[in-house]
Amino acid sequence: MPKQTFFNLPEEKRQAITNAAIDEFADYGFEAASINRIVANSEISKGSFYQYFEDKRDVFMHLLKVLEQEKMEYFKGKRPPSNNLDTFQYFRWMIKAGMEFNSAYPRITQAVSRVLLVEGLYYGKLFGDYHQKTLDALAMMIKQAIARGEVDPSVDVDLAVMVMETWSNAISTYILNEGLKQKDMMKWVRSTKTQQKIDKLLYVMEYGLRKTESEFGTSFKKERI
Repeated sequence: MPKQTFFNLPEEKRQAITNAAIDEFADYGFEAASINRIVANSEISKGSFYQYFEDKRDVFMHLLKVLEQEKMEYFKGKRPPSNNLDTFQYFRWMIKAGMEFNSAYPRITQAVSRVLLVEGLYYGKLFGDYHQKTLDALAMMIKQAIARGEVDPSVDVDLAVMVMETWSNAISTYILNEGLKQKDMMKWVRSTKTQQKIDKLLYVMEYGLRKTESEFGTSFKKERI
């Protein structure tokens, strides 16, 4: 995370550095990102950069924190349409609300998605702690769903987490990539056609986790023996 010297800067200067970092990671990803370009585009010296951050990873971790704070602020006024949603209905609401957030903050979302999902660094050691938080939250959601009878109790929790995480990341990446091609990304995300596509994608995941082994038929059980 940034050093205290970064937070001592005027807000305008901090924002300029943050914006330069967002553009750099969005355009080049993590591996090809250049501290020299971030320095040039934010109009600071390279020496100053190292007074504010340890390295490139430190800058990106700052962007993750900024994104987290923006999400917390954005979701303050967001509530599910009902208090009686089951796990999958709530997950669907979360995904759709997340898509709207991405539409409102496309550039930083693009930067983070490119590094974590497109380059696959989300699954490595470099950002392991950040990834683990997501896994823990999904595991808790699945366990609660099993306890309520919403998920097949024979489902392996770790496998279910992998399915939900992979599915949601794939949907997020697809919607973001397609949305950035539109003139009005928010309008496109809220359109009936896009909402129906998200529903269909999520239904495939939900159907697989809800379905009990007995519903798959005898042939499936024979294959497992």
